[in-house]
Amino acid sequence: MKRNIIERSIPGMGDLNSTQLSDAATTSNDALSKLAPKVQSQDSYVTKDKSFCVYLADSESDLREHARPSGFRATVITEVTSIIDPTTARA
Repeated sequence: MKRNIIERSIPGMGDLNSTQLSDAATTSNDALSKLAPKVQSQDSYVTKDKSFCVYLADSESDLREHARPSGFRATVITEVTSIIDPTTARA
């Protein structure tokens, strides 16, 4: 499966409280359960007006299929081609 970063523009995202974030995660998980195992979620990062979600999937269309029932439109989908971290310097 390919790793992808999904950028979602959601005004006020960073102002959501823990209950609202939990509800959003539940909605996403429900959509994921219908697409398993072809779409898998790894992490999501919340900023002021966006979220950046790391997903595994074989195709962009599978990711967009998840976005429809969840209600969280994918603004930009970018395939990750490499990962670097501090240990990369030692390779």
